Amino acid sequence: MGKLVVAPHMRLHEWVAVEKGYFEKVGLDCDLQDQLLSAAGVKHDLGDRVGAYQTFERGRTCDVSSACHWTVNVAAASGHGRLYSKAYSVAPCGVFVPADSDVKRPEDLAGIPVSAGFQSGSHYSTIQALEPFLAPEEIELSFGDGLLFKRMERLIDGEVPAASLFSGPYYFVQQLGFRKVVDSSFMMAALVADDAKPGDVEKFFEALRMAQTDIDTRPELYTHYYREEFPERFRDLMDTRFFGPGERIVFEPYTREIFESSRAWISERGIFEEGIGSRTYEETVHAAAAGPRLN
Repeated sequence: MGKLVVAPHMRLHEWVAVEKGYFEKVGLDCDLQDQLLSAAGVKHDLGDRVGAYQTFERGRTCDVSSACHWTVNVAAASGHGRLYSKAYSVAPCGVFVPADSDVKRPEDLAGIPVSAGFQSGSHYSTIQALEPFLAPEEIELSFGDGLLFKRMERLIDGEVPAASLFSGPYYFVQQLGFRKVVDSSFMMAALVADDAKPGDVEKFFEALRMAQTDIDTRPELYTHYYREEFPERFRDLMDTRFFGPGERIVFEPYTREIFESSRAWISERGIFEEGIGSRTYEETVHAAAAGPRLN
């Protein structure tokens, strides 16, 4: 049986696959390791301008991990792993403010710092969501408030006026009464280590495909798994009956067109001053083996 070390990413699929025995069904020993130590909050306060991309630069000690597709795109093109091109996912995301905030519409965010993760999904998606409403110079992002759970905490504690949140935190702040000003849902992708076995990677995604069907059919049976990655401080406050299915994996290709158009979008906005990598699409994509599809 193959063994794969995987970093869960605030989604339900890996937990459902464990519960249902899907990893065993496909012949895979899957070791879930939290690369960001979300529950303890240890790595979710990494300081200004340190986000998802920088964690790839420093090296994640796992075979498969996820982040927004923009960051995975650049990380793979820069030689920090390979892009898994046979699936992507879409995560619900939004910019939230306190219920009593004067910010009522996206236009009201002009000049208001929105807490986001530097070169992380919340960085790109907030720009993308606000561009129809604001001029570029009116969009203000704050990168010093930590990664996902840390900025959620600071929003709840009244330390930031607005924050971009996705997946479990997205549902949690809604449960607490925070208001979504604009939707900023975005695409995720997977980064595969250069030495990961292609057949094991295929088995992993086959198990997630089966888990996706369960989540689509009865999401309320599995939303309790959000607690697995939440900081302990908030777990007793969470009522996951209010939570939705979260990130949804789409088993369609991450094509060369998506790869190239996304890189053009990043370049036009100058998000990576140091460059976006020189690998071509063919050089970037993980050479996944075609595995059997189980039913």
